[in-house]
Formats: sequence, C-alpha cells, structure tokens
Amino acid sequence: MNQQRWPAINWMDVLWLMFLAGLAALPPVAEIHKQLTLLAIGVVQVSEGWLLARVPRRGAAYIVLIKIALATLLIDHTGEVGINSSYYPIFYVPVVTAAEYFGPWGTLLWTSLASAAYCSYLYPALQEYELTTESYPLLAIRILFFFLAAMVVNRFVVENRRQTKRYQELAETLAETNRRLEQAQAEARRSERLAALGQLSAGLAHEIRNPLGVIKGSAEMLNQKLQGSNPLASELAGYISTEVNRLSALVTRFLDFARPLHTELARLDIVPVLERALHAVAALWKGGPVTIERHYQGNLPAVPLDENLSEQAFVNIIQNAYDAMGGEGGTLQVTAASSRINGRDGVEVRLQDTGPGVPAELREQIFNPFVTTKKTGVGLGLSIVSKIIDGHHGSIRVENCGNGQGEAESGGACFVIFFPTASETDDRVDAPELVIS
Repeated sequence: MNQQRWPAINWMDVLWLMFLAGLAALPPVAEIHKQLTLLAIGVVQVSEGWLLARVPRRGAAYIVLIKIALATLLIDHTGEVGINSSYYPIFYVPVVTAAEYFGPWGTLLWTSLASAAYCSYLYPALQEYELTTESYPLLAIRILFFFLAAMVVNRFVVENRRQTKRYQELAETLAETNRRLEQAQAEARRSERLAALGQLSAGLAHEIRNPLGVIKGSAEMLNQKLQGSNPLASELAGYISTEVNRLSALVTRFLDFARPLHTELARLDIVPVLERALHAVAALWKGGPVTIERHYQGNLPAVPLDENLSEQAFVNIIQNAYDAMGGEGGTLQVTAASSRINGRDGVEVRLQDTGPGVPAELREQIFNPFVTTKKTGVGLGLSIVSKIIDGHHGSIRVENCGNGQGEAESGGACFVIFFPTASETDDRVDAPELVIS
C-alpha cells in the first residue's frame, strides 16, 4: 500500500516556526499550556498543505476552525483575564487564513466567528470585573482591525485569483491559436504539394494518353486483320488491349486528381446521399458479409452539397472500408449527427469499420497523393476525397476505433467528415463554385 507522504517543509514554514519559537520564549515562559498551544499552531501550519490534499473540499474549513480553537485556547493561558491577554493578535492567524481560502462572504463569516470566540471571554471577565467606559471603544477597535485585515488580504487574494484565471484563459487561447495555426500551415503545405503534383500529373497523363490510344488502336486493328488465323497473336493482342484499358483508367484517375474541381452546391439532406453510396458499394461487393449499422440523428440540418461529388467521396471511403474488412467481412457503422467544430455548425459523418485500422505513422499522411495501405493501387483515392471535402469547405480526418484519440481498442479505422451548414458558407450555394487545386 502506498503511504501518503508529508510535504517537505519550505522556508516560509521555517519562518513560521521561528516566530512561534520567539513567542514561546516570551512571558509567560513557565506556562506549559501556552507552549503546547503554540506547538499545536506550528504543527497545523506545517501540515496545512497535507490536510488540504487529503480533504480538498472541507480541509480549508477544518484548518480555520482548528486555528480559531487554538487561538482561543492560547489567550486563556496568557493572562489572568483572557480578554486582556496581550496575545489577542493571535486571532489574525485564523482570520488571514480564512481570507486566503474563501471569498469575501466566507471571510466575513469566519472573521465574525473568530471575533465571537475572542469576545466570549467577556462573560467570565464580567463575573469578576466591571467593564469601564473606555474599554468598549478599545474592544471595538480590536474587532474592527480583525475585519480590516481580513478584507485587505481577501481583496488581494481575490484579485490574484482573477489574474491567474485570466492568464490561464489567455494561455489556453494562445495554445488553441497555435494549434489552429499549425493545422492551417499543414493544410497550406499539403495544398501546395497537391497543386504541384496536380500540374505534374496533368502533364504526364496527357503525354501518356496519346501513346496509349495509338497502342490500343493498333492492337485492335491487328486483331481484326488476324481474324483467328493466328490464335497466339490474337491472344497477345487481347492482352495488349486489356492492359491499355487498365492504364487508361489509371490515367483517368490522375486527370481527376489534377483537374480543377467544380462544385455545384445546393442545400441537401445528407442521409439520402449516404444511402446511395452504401447501396452502390454493397451491390458490387464480392467479399465477406458486411453488416451496416446506421445511426442517423433526426431532423439533421441541410448542408451545401455537390450531390455527385459528395457521393463519389462517400463511395471511395466506404469502398476502402469494405476492402479493409476483406473476405472475413465485418461491421460498418455509419453515423450522421449535428456537430460544431471551430465555431462552425454543421453535420458530422463518421464511417467506422472493423478492419485492421490505419497505422499511426500513416495517419497524418493518408490524404497525401500516392500514400496507400493497399497492396495494389496508386494512393490517389483519398487525395481526391480530401479535395472534394475542401471544395465543400469541410474537413476530414482519420482515427482508429476506440477512444477517438488515435489509440485503437478494437481495431478498425474511423473517417470523420464535417460539412458546415449553409449559414456557415457562402449564401450563393446554388451557384457553381470553382476551387483551384
């Protein structure tokens, strides 16, 4: 069992003990009760932090109450009549302590209790003596000084707390601003890379497409001229034509990635678009059985969407989820709910599969061109998806299933897509919008 360690004594506690030792050396010196009471006050002061750590909610009240009791006990053993004890300033200790831990009203309450404890010695004194006229103002002065000291200290403490809170809020705001700045810089660098790669891909694709057309046309003409006279040559010509078609499809993907994106936005319900993408992928899937779990929030707000492009983005991500689950199949959770990100209201779509997930080292690069976890493919699909989401003024990120912080608990990847509502984008959402990549 781990034992609670007592805090180390700092130099302020040492000063406390020195001052209390000085009081112990002053008259009355032979009064053992006085010495024990001062020792108890020193112990309480030194162990104050420990008590607050053990009892955080009520510890401050216990400390002030104990100090009031010890102060009351001390003046009872330092004078023939407690109310006349020269040690009455000891009540400043609980009063100032209360001012440190409580607000203005709490400070007034504890100061009133300390004053009442001090004034309680009036009753036994009046049993033997008669209170003179000059004594009333003197007693009032002492009590008022208790309150003055308490409020001065409390005002300082409250202001210090207010300044500390302001600094904390400023630090949090600065940290959030830095985080957004880093994110914006990362997105800007990614956009620059995409733009450069897009221009390069467009040039290469056009240069490659022309020779491919010549090769495919030549293979088809050769196949027609042979007319079955040479089966081997006809078979080879067929291979050429098939591979040319595959290369042509690859070139088309490069062109899709490279060309400027035109988004024709209209306010739409996102659920039907999701459903069409789910049915399109499921109709062509030939792997293991996949169960779709739908979690759609009711009365979702309409968002500005390019129906075809957004469906293409969903199809790409859903197809990746199916491919990740493979022949064993699995479960795909589809969630659509209202959300608020970076001060913008919108709809958040989460597509979560039970596949192997995305490796941590690829999570920040998965939307870059030519980055893929598949054994086949060129890694342009998610780049095009990211480009489409950017055209909708939205955002996309990937995280592993589990706690949402990037640590997988049950495996699988979760793509989180955010579409801002119409009020957060251009009011002219029905007009075509051009996004230059």
